[in-house]
Amino acid sequence: MTGSTGPQQLPLVLPHEEALGVDDYLVSTSNQAAFNLVTNWPEWPSPIVTLQGPIGSGKTHLVNAWQELSGAQIVGGDELEYLDLTALAEAGPVAVEDLHAGFDEASLFHLFNAVRLTGGNMLMTTREWPHTFDLKTKDLASRFRAATPVQVEEPDDMLLAMVMTKHFSDRQVTVDSSVIDYLVIRIERSLDAARNVVDMLDRHALAKGRKISRVMASKILESMGE
Repeated sequence: MTGSTGPQQLPLVLPHEEALGVDDYLVSTSNQAAFNLVTNWPEWPSPIVTLQGPIGSGKTHLVNAWQELSGAQIVGGDELEYLDLTALAEAGPVAVEDLHAGFDEASLFHLFNAVRLTGGNMLMTTREWPHTFDLKTKDLASRFRAATPVQVEEPDDMLLAMVMTKHFSDRQVTVDSSVIDYLVIRIERSLDAARNVVDMLDRHALAKGRKISRVMASKILESMGE
């Protein structure tokens, strides 16, 4: 006769919403210049700023931090041709995200001009510098050149460590610094990777009822293909 342990009870994982305000932005040498410029609004060198950086470097967080400061409306570059751009500019500061994903040149040129005519501000994000865009509109290229460029670089070790420490703290999980050090040099160099590994370790630790350790971190990284 064999006993039955019944169905296994899975741990309850509460949804975790990331805070994207100014005070939640973690600063290191890799993003200091971008943070200083964006948060120095409205004292910008020019009305329009271009923020360039690789995937997972924290551009969206900076946009949200600027929205908190300025009340900016946030739109995607691929949305511009469907919007009333004059009304958008007249309503206040504008953030246009992910220009690298594509945009209508005539619409963006119109928005550039509308922002300038209203005396407003615009923050644009992209993974590639605008001078690499295959632009057909010469006047649009000149508008880009007149904007202030700033770069947020790939996260450095210090920033990745701070981000993971914060995410563990937000989840009320205590992790030894040696585990953080172990992860920092092994994960992909992006803030998304830092968030994902924290999430997976937290879930795994809850499921196993164990403390997060280097051994557990090694297994999780292996499962992630890191």
